[in-house]
Amino acid sequence: MSVSKQILIIKLSEKLKPILKKPDWADFVKTGVHKEKPPMDPDWWFMRAASMLLKIEKLGPVGVSKLRTKYGGVKNRGVAPEHFYRGSGSIIRKLLQQMETAGYLKQVPEKEKHKGRELSPKAQSLIAQTIKELELAKPKKETKKAEAVVEQSE
Repeated sequence: MSVSKQILIIKLSEKLKPILKKPDWADFVKTGVHKEKPPMDPDWWFMRAASMLLKIEKLGPVGVSKLRTKYGGVKNRGVAPEHFYRGSGSIIRKLLQQMETAGYLKQVPEKEKHKGRELSPKAQSLIAQTIKELELAKPKKETKKAEAVVEQSE
């Protein structure tokens, strides 16, 4: 993938914004025990949803527990040594449920070793379409180099 993950998450979150509903409590809640304050970005709910789509695409069928570990972090405990804490399960669970009702995720029964949720074809096409849009919008370096060579030869 030649597109930056940060830009991809921003574009995906813009597409998910009209589909998902941000709960009323989402403006006041921390994303985990390891955080000191709630997120500053008012659209963090949709950014997290887009990020989760990409994580689920990469990791295969996953559940709340694995995603809690992925979105966890180290807590500053003052003088005591730092310690890893998992992220908020409620946020992840609500987002998974919303994306499942929207048709972007589907539950998979035990598949080889683990069960959980994986992307539906609708979500895969959304991600692929967004990547394609970003690649088309990105200016091509090769054309600029070719134009510079033509100008120098003239």
